[in-house]
Amino acid sequence: MGERTIEYSRKQIEELEAQAKIYRAKGLAWMKVNADSGLEGGVSKFFASQAADIIKGLGAAPGDLILIVADGKKDIANTAIGAVRSKLGRDLGFCDPNKFEFVWIIDFPLFEYNEEHKRWQASHHMFSFPQEQYHDILETDPGAVKGDLYDLVLNGFELASGSIRIHDPDLQKRIFKVVGFDPAEAEAKFGFLTEAFKYGPPPHGGIAPGLDRLVMIMAGETSIKEVIAFPKNSFAVGPMDDSPNIVSPEQLKELHLIIKEPSTEKNDP
Repeated sequence: MGERTIEYSRKQIEELEAQAKIYRAKGLAWMKVNADSGLEGGVSKFFASQAADIIKGLGAAPGDLILIVADGKKDIANTAIGAVRSKLGRDLGFCDPNKFEFVWIIDFPLFEYNEEHKRWQASHHMFSFPQEQYHDILETDPGAVKGDLYDLVLNGFELASGSIRIHDPDLQKRIFKVVGFDPAEAEAKFGFLTEAFKYGPPPHGGIAPGLDRLVMIMAGETSIKEVIAFPKNSFAVGPMDDSPNIVSPEQLKELHLIIKEPSTEKNDP
């Protein structure tokens, strides 16, 4: 673990595994570097012939703990091991709450593949501008396309997120096609937008900052519930205003809404 060697017990490793599983990892593999510059414990027997290369590649030293998450979906593996890394940073005192470390995250993938529906979908939304060097491969290699998207992160917390928007009608229609958005439905829902683009809007973008999260970090808290005015509890109930609550028939009528109670009859549709 870098410059600081700490002996982790099996119980502590299981706590790290539990953290990984929260983020849909199936488990957390581990092994330790022993005094003879070999690997021991956990899954080390599967890597015995590669031990020297692994230790050299990771810059590991005797006493270091190596943690591994593998998954068929890269996003799950990255997110899970990232959560484990953050927990280690907190547990080992590597995160100084009195220091503000900002970083811009850029070059996000524009598309991600939906295995369930067997199609590409927008990683952020369908109106994010693809970086110009990828315009020629939008249809042929969507997975390689990066968007003009950006996040501002402070001490591991996302503070703001945004993107440059598409302002060209033909490019917007190409994006609709890549994600399998039916042309007729696209025209019905967003025809006003592509029509407006024909009049030459300038390149534009936006960003949405989370001021409550910034205040949370400045206050040394780990949950925005501690700093927002009317927080909800774990049951999504607002204890200060008793929301959600019963809505009167008159209010429902004004909004043209009907509440249909679940049927108690087995054969009632």
